[in-house]
Amino acid sequence: MTIAVFDSGMGGLTVLHALQDRLPSRDYVYLGDTARLPYGTKSTDTVHQYARRAAAFLMPFSPSALVIACNTASAAALDLLKEEFSALPVFGVIGPGARAAASGDGHILILATESTVASGAYPEAIRAIHPGASVTQIPCPLFVALAEAGWTDGPETEAVIRRTLLEGGISLPFSGTVLLGCTHFPVLRAAIQNVCGPDAVLVDSAQSLADDVCGRLAEDRGSGKIRFFVTDNPDRFFSIAPRFIGREIASEDTELCRI
Repeated sequence: MTIAVFDSGMGGLTVLHALQDRLPSRDYVYLGDTARLPYGTKSTDTVHQYARRAAAFLMPFSPSALVIACNTASAAALDLLKEEFSALPVFGVIGPGARAAASGDGHILILATESTVASGAYPEAIRAIHPGASVTQIPCPLFVALAEAGWTDGPETEAVIRRTLLEGGISLPFSGTVLLGCTHFPVLRAAIQNVCGPDAVLVDSAQSLADDVCGRLAEDRGSGKIRFFVTDNPDRFFSIAPRFIGREIASEDTELCRI
């Protein structure tokens, strides 16, 4: 009863971590499309192609569910993959993250990639739940690079976050809900909280997605084993992955693939 998970690179490991916490006996197969990272600056048509290839690669593992652990791919390709793989439950990040954000009070600030912001998927989903919600989106093109480089805290990282928010028209400190609309962003959570201030309530779309999956899938007996595949530079993935998944991984469990 394998759960298949894919992302543009490392960020989806935050979803995998959350899933393992809730369904530890499940087996998992994870694909990080590191050769094409980041998806967040690509066109919708290009993201469609990437998402199709990733999903097709995972199908021979006979998954019981497909999890799109990437906000950009969820915004662009969730409906497409649900149609093409209709025999499987297919989960994306947008709906669960929007529901969690819409449950709060006050202004909702969405931090996401350029493509996710351009799609308008989060404001649409939030306002479908909470029509009167005050929603602001800010594209954060440098946050993925900070997360993957391991620059998760410190004055330099906070300076980038502060400048991004201020240039997006956000007054600091911020009071309201901050939706981390990219699965890379949870590793920057402490720095984002420091910049936004104590009155900001941060919502993690990775945790929200894991909650949604666990609400649909029961725990099942398995080995709890994870197989990792990447499309480029497995050594780099192996060295950086612990920042996102919260533990060391075995090098023999990480394999290079072509999609």
